Amino acid sequence: MRKLLVFLKDYKKETLLGPLFKLLEASFELMVPLVIASMIDKGIGSGDKSHVIHMCLILILLCIVGFVSAVTAQFFAAKAAAGFAKKVKRALFDNIQKLSYTDIDRIGTSAMITRMTSDINQVQQGVNLTIRLLLRSPFVVLGAMVMAFTINVRMALIFLVTIALLSLVVGLIMRWSIPRYGQIQGGLDGLLNLTRENHTGVRVIRAFGLEEKEKESFNGRNEALMKLQTFVGTITALMNPVTYAILNLAIAFLIYRGSFHVEAGDLTQGQVVALYNYMSQILVELIKFANLILTVTKAIASGNRVEEMLELRSSMEDGNVTEFKDTKEHIVFKNASMRYQGDAEDSLEGLDVTIMRGEKIGVIGGTGSGKTTLINLIPRFYDTRQGEVILDGRNVKEYRLEALRERIGVVPQKAVLFHGSIRDNIRWGKNDATDQEIFEALTIAQAKEIVESKPKGLDYEVSQGGKNFSGGQKQRLTIARALVRKPEILILDDSASALDYLTDKKLREAIAAMDNPPTTFIVSQRASSVMGCDKIIVLDDGKVAGIGTHDELLDSCETYREIYDSQYKKEGAV
Repeated sequence: MRKLLVFLKDYKKETLLGPLFKLLEASFELMVPLVIASMIDKGIGSGDKSHVIHMCLILILLCIVGFVSAVTAQFFAAKAAAGFAKKVKRALFDNIQKLSYTDIDRIGTSAMITRMTSDINQVQQGVNLTIRLLLRSPFVVLGAMVMAFTINVRMALIFLVTIALLSLVVGLIMRWSIPRYGQIQGGLDGLLNLTRENHTGVRVIRAFGLEEKEKESFNGRNEALMKLQTFVGTITALMNPVTYAILNLAIAFLIYRGSFHVEAGDLTQGQVVALYNYMSQILVELIKFANLILTVTKAIASGNRVEEMLELRSSMEDGNVTEFKDTKEHIVFKNASMRYQGDAEDSLEGLDVTIMRGEKIGVIGGTGSGKTTLINLIPRFYDTRQGEVILDGRNVKEYRLEALRERIGVVPQKAVLFHGSIRDNIRWGKNDATDQEIFEALTIAQAKEIVESKPKGLDYEVSQGGKNFSGGQKQRLTIARALVRKPEILILDDSASALDYLTDKKLREAIAAMDNPPTTFIVSQRASSVMGCDKIIVLDDGKVAGIGTHDELLDSCETYREIYDSQYKKEGAV
């Protein structure tokens, strides 16, 4: 949590002035009992109306100045806390963007979302209250005790014992509750993960009639989290009644002892009232401080989780090479094997293949055969476990990731569009793309008519996730997004699965007809999509079953022949 405080460095003025104005307010508040004591002893006791009016005016002045000081302190505290949260969110988001796919798989999306939202909100609230109350409450408590000593030393000893008991209670509860709040946030991660999974897969759940099962699963997790929150909340909630009990007993004893001192003439009635007011101030401030401790406890638990994420460094080391050679052998896989974290077996094993510049490569195989794993090695979304991937004569690990990925256009399996205009979405591929370049990419991707059919053309608004487009339309727009940068390497990861055969064919022909056509990887389960490729890599359970042209594989590769026969006997030649 301490390392997060560096994000307050741009708000030094606010973090300094906020507590100072709070201390100013507290100073005026500590004067109030003395003014009231003077009003009772010198004004009311002696019947001096002018003194009473004078003291009332002083009280009003103290009230106004205290109010202005409190509002000013709140302004500075809110500004510092909001700015702090903004900077932490930005730093956390930037760090998440630098993490490798392996790191993201290990951490989980729900855990990252929880840290970005709930945890940072808790920390922001903690920072706000800390700036306002961390100095003010102890200052009032100690100030009230000191003022009590100036009135009567023996009576002030009651304050000393009371504060010691209250400090013990608060310290014990805080020490117990901090780790439990960390467990609560961890449980929230799990619940959010389950919720997110159900939300994204709601159609599948309904299709199989598993609503009741998923409800039971959610209710079980929710119930366990609620029990933990209730247990922790019950213990921490004891802070207020225990502090009230200790302070009210102390006040009762203070008034009881004060009566004897007044009778003996050691104290005036006004001084007893002042001592009572100081004890009441301690009561109010310690309750505030107890609530501050609860908030800070939650903030520390959340802050530790955010700090852990901020300190996480990508398991993938970035290279430093930014220049590329124009080699004839464009991409070479040398005994490349890859295994996902936590798996016992390789998802891709011993791939050896050389791909020439401008070649069109087909990758085919059954579900889970390692097709996506293979193409993920080229832009270094994942690294090989053994072997290497050579691009333009260098291992891809030697290149700077940004420079490497700028030369590659990737169209993932799941077509994802973002909220904004069509133009904004296409420009994800190239920030400064002109409308002419965008329409060229749309034409190649067979998506030009989609844009032209929309009321505002390129300015047509895309809803979140591209829900106002069909599956095939989204796939063609994502292909255009990859093509607009004119990449040297184009990866189509089963990105034409929602297209009809004719559109798929036109798309492949348009890509092949481009000026300086890219080295293209077409990942598909359709034999028709890859049969015209220069090389076809056939995968079966992570292993290479065959490499060659369509005709060569029909003769030599049983796996490819089975895929081809199953589709063409069923569908006929395309």
